[in-house]
Amino acid sequence: MKKISMMLVMAALLIVLAACGAKDSDKTKDESSNSSSTPESSESAETISVKHELSDKPVEVAKNPEKVVVFDFGTLDTLDDLGVEIAGLPRNTVPGYLSKYDDDKYVNLGSLKEPDFEALHAMKPDVIFISGRQSDLYEEFAKIAPTIYVGLDTAHYIDSFKHNAELMGEIFGKEDKVKAELEDIDAKIAEIKEKAVESKSKALVVLATEGKVSAYGPNSRFGLVHDVLGFTPADEKIEVSTHGQNISFEYILEKNPDVLFVIDRDAAIGNGASAQGAIENDLVKKTEAFKNNKIVYLNGEYWYLSGGGLLSMKEMIKEVEAGL
Repeated sequence: MKKISMMLVMAALLIVLAACGAKDSDKTKDESSNSSSTPESSESAETISVKHELSDKPVEVAKNPEKVVVFDFGTLDTLDDLGVEIAGLPRNTVPGYLSKYDDDKYVNLGSLKEPDFEALHAMKPDVIFISGRQSDLYEEFAKIAPTIYVGLDTAHYIDSFKHNAELMGEIFGKEDKVKAELEDIDAKIAEIKEKAVESKSKALVVLATEGKVSAYGPNSRFGLVHDVLGFTPADEKIEVSTHGQNISFEYILEKNPDVLFVIDRDAAIGNGASAQGAIENDLVKKTEAFKNNKIVYLNGEYWYLSGGGLLSMKEMIKEVEAGL
């Protein structure tokens, strides 16, 4: 009887010891699991603080965000160049050279000036990039996700462009590629500027739409022709305005530019019209620009829709070079 009791006690003791061992093993597994997930959690939680003019305090954006929304085609241009995938955009007037984004695989978020906030809210993006056309709606965007303003400062065009490109490089881990591309762009700018200054050519930049023409001078939306690339303005006193200074064809003849740069807005937004017929009238044909075959038609998609991107900047520089 005593022998049986002793065997029962020993059996019970073995069961207790086995249970304790199992608990210790589980605890070790848990500790191992927790320690291996800590770096991943830290990495996924890494953020970048971004200051911009529409927010009183820095905006915290996750490093390498997954669901990216873009309301600025210059930024879309840069992200495409960097190989960054996006999730949604306004597909109303996507530039032709970026037409692959006019596809149902990307959420359609309305138009540049009339965002579809319902669709935007439903997709729950990780970051939203906006520019001047949406600046008045910043608070609405910011309620949905971290929102970054990437509008260009036309008075400091090249610095603003570089800042935005470097910001994209930092957020998406593409710093080296951005640095290399900016160095190439700087070299090309220096080359063209030297030639433009030596030529002493007087240039006038105009935007044509529906038969009307407006002029842009230094420090304006298209002022990089003068401020960055070195062309002498045909008129130093052009009013600085987002929509330009309304002018007549008599004004163009009066200023008589050596080079006339024309941005065709109608073609850019898909109206199908061409500015050439309106521009090359009897008055403009009397200018030095026309006589010397120096009326340069600039691609409105680059200049009007997606200016300030890494791809568009390189193309814009090439087009201005044609005026030399």
